[in-house]
Amino acid sequence: MSAETSPASLQADLPRDTPRAPHTGSLARRMSLIAIAWITVLLLGGGIALDRTLSGLVVRNFDEQLGYMLTAMVASAEIGPDGEVFFNRPLGDQRFLEPNSGLYWQISGQGHEDFPSRSLWDRTLKLHNDHFDSQPHIYDSDQFEGERLRVIERSVILPGSNTLWQFSVAAGRGEIDSQISRIRSILVWSFVVLGLGLIGMASLQTYYGLSPLRRVRRAIQRMREGGAARVDEPLPLEVQPLVEELNGLLEHSERQAEEARTHAGNLAHALKTPLTVVMNAATAKADDLADTVIREAAVMRRQVDHHLARARAVGRRATGLSRALVWESAEAVERAVARLYPHVRIDKDGNKEAFVAIERQDLDEILGNLIENAAKYGGGSVFITVDANPLDPKYCDIWVEDDGMGIPEDARERIFDRGARLDTGKPGTGLGLAIVRDVAELYGGSVTLGESEDLGGLLTTLRLPRAAAAR
Repeated sequence: MSAETSPASLQADLPRDTPRAPHTGSLARRMSLIAIAWITVLLLGGGIALDRTLSGLVVRNFDEQLGYMLTAMVASAEIGPDGEVFFNRPLGDQRFLEPNSGLYWQISGQGHEDFPSRSLWDRTLKLHNDHFDSQPHIYDSDQFEGERLRVIERSVILPGSNTLWQFSVAAGRGEIDSQISRIRSILVWSFVVLGLGLIGMASLQTYYGLSPLRRVRRAIQRMREGGAARVDEPLPLEVQPLVEELNGLLEHSERQAEEARTHAGNLAHALKTPLTVVMNAATAKADDLADTVIREAAVMRRQVDHHLARARAVGRRATGLSRALVWESAEAVERAVARLYPHVRIDKDGNKEAFVAIERQDLDEILGNLIENAAKYGGGSVFITVDANPLDPKYCDIWVEDDGMGIPEDARERIFDRGARLDTGKPGTGLGLAIVRDVAELYGGSVTLGESEDLGGLLTTLRLPRAAAAR
């Protein structure tokens, strides 16, 4: 395997001050070991099976030749006038006539002398005459020193004789043992070469297969060095989901950074006016300087608390497990706003079982801003509709309507800017709708403004992702 795939080379590309992440070993080494293990097991099993098959074929072929010779002996045997057996025609293989040639035959009968081949010379085959073999019986024998024999024997009663004759043919196993050894040698070398070739191919496949991961690593290195913002080169289908998730993570990080910059701008804008008031009062040495500092400090504290809550909303949004019941939140906000504006009538209707994917605290803050604005700038009537579009499977629409003057169409988008206020005669910071839109978008929702058909004033549509009623 190439050193490029080793964990040491991967870690060498990291900056010296980057902490080493824990790992579970080399993926390339793991894949190679698995491939080697499987190749070894399969080749070993296949080699053993093939060795037994070929060895069995050699032995069966050898036994068939001995069987042919035994059949020829039985067919040529007759009983002479003296009761002894003889052949009416000679056997064809000349090795039976050569002493110690390695091929022998012998006929034995109880009460008769053994009738051996000339190749036995002064030796005799020790046969099993105490049983009857109606079919050829084949076995190995070590009765000759230095020469293992393969013996086939059969019991026969010849016509004209009541004697049980034992016909046998024996041949040295040297020939078949030599053939089996050659076969095994060829198998071993063939399987070794095949195994090495397969291991080499598996290693090459592992190296080539993991090359997209090395390309991803180099792309991430270029991003770290500031040369790229995304991994945009074409990659295999198996790696593409990983790259898409990585690009999504980068986009999410950029979005969070932008949200942090927006959040800092909102906070700076919110603190700018109170600080200016305090600075002017201090420069002019106003008599009510202390009261001014206390009043503006309270305003700044509210702004800081508000933006800290929004920052916490970002952290809670990241968990992906937020869930709140809209009706309960609307009731809580209604009670709070009713105490601030007792002359305003607040009504609500809709789905009492609608859940949205947002933290309850953030939902209270959003609805609080919208309902308070409707009560503050409306004509005395506020109507809340929960789940105005119940057929939408993804989003839950919450309508907040009032009977006020409304907002001109050309100013509805501008009102969401930080610090934008159309009615400067009433107290406020101009951050309400901007914060509402920011927090809603944090959870994948939106806020739009329109005209109420029923009350004639402003219609604010809060759209938030639905959440399951039960987990």
